[in-house]
Amino acid sequence: MIPVTKPFLPPREVYDKFVDGIWHRQWLTNMGPLASQLEMDLKDFLQVNHLLFVTNGTVALQMALKALAVSGEVITTPFSFVATTSSIVWEGCQPVFVDIDPQSLNIDPTKIEAAITAKTSAILATHVYGNPCDVEAIERIAKKHKLKVIYDGAHAFGVKVNGRSVFEYGDVSICSLHATKLYHSIEGGLIITKDPSLLKKLASMRNFGISGFESFADLGINAKNSEFHAAMGLANLELVNGIMEKRVALIHRYESKLKNFKAFRPKWHDKSANNGAYLPYVLESEELLLKVKKELDGHEIFTRRYFYPSLAKALPYLDPVEMPVTDSTAKRVLCLPLFYELTFEEVDIICRIILRTQNN
Repeated sequence: MIPVTKPFLPPREVYDKFVDGIWHRQWLTNMGPLASQLEMDLKDFLQVNHLLFVTNGTVALQMALKALAVSGEVITTPFSFVATTSSIVWEGCQPVFVDIDPQSLNIDPTKIEAAITAKTSAILATHVYGNPCDVEAIERIAKKHKLKVIYDGAHAFGVKVNGRSVFEYGDVSICSLHATKLYHSIEGGLIITKDPSLLKKLASMRNFGISGFESFADLGINAKNSEFHAAMGLANLELVNGIMEKRVALIHRYESKLKNFKAFRPKWHDKSANNGAYLPYVLESEELLLKVKKELDGHEIFTRRYFYPSLAKALPYLDPVEMPVTDSTAKRVLCLPLFYELTFEEVDIICRIILRTQNN
């Protein structure tokens, strides 16, 4: 059996060296020394100025919206994980969908201005599969219309644009450290901002808004993470360069074998490099997708229709809207197996089955 993904686990001795300290200190949560160390180490690794380690990427999005006092309408993409849209609704705002670019699969900046109204307060865009949005175009639009910009970089760990961390763009960026991501802390998320005053506000919000033993600075939530999660984050950070190198090598193997696949890979930002987060293909038809998926399932090789269905039509708490490019793409996109332990021989088997199936 080959799953679509498999969480990376470091050698036990690497993790245990951190856990031994937890047992000795008996400090399990509330921003202990390992959580604080992880924040510092991630700042260095990602080359960002300000960063917070929180419970998960969804809470990070909710905190970003709250800290920036976003209200009214938020322009966003219908081609993303549901948390991107649900966080907007959860915070009492109205998502306004803008269709995606057919090549990058990111929000199409040429269509954003037409969606702006007097009620628009922010843009929440996703770096789909870790592929950077057109951050420069979005920044120009946001400045012109005085809008806040939040980036859902759940998949974008380690990605750079123009030699600069993709998380440095926008007012706030978030990242997911969920177990299925290429770098993870089992459960976890990051909030990144360039603004030190905003960081201070977010840090207070993370801990119920508490500012002292008997005082409160702001409305807050419990978004802290545990020492055990931080330990996994630290252990995996020691190995993450090798993880990304292996995943990118696997992607290259797929691409070399699937040159005749009736599908295309999303076009990556030309001033950035793929971090190996996912392996999506957009097939020529939904019929072919279903045929390939069924055949792979029969060999216990599992894929994922990610992202399907389109958020513009799938959510019961929103009225459906037509998004032609997203609707077409969502029906035809398939993510193939990609994880550190996957072998090149297994990739070859997967590719042979795909090509044989499409030609039958």
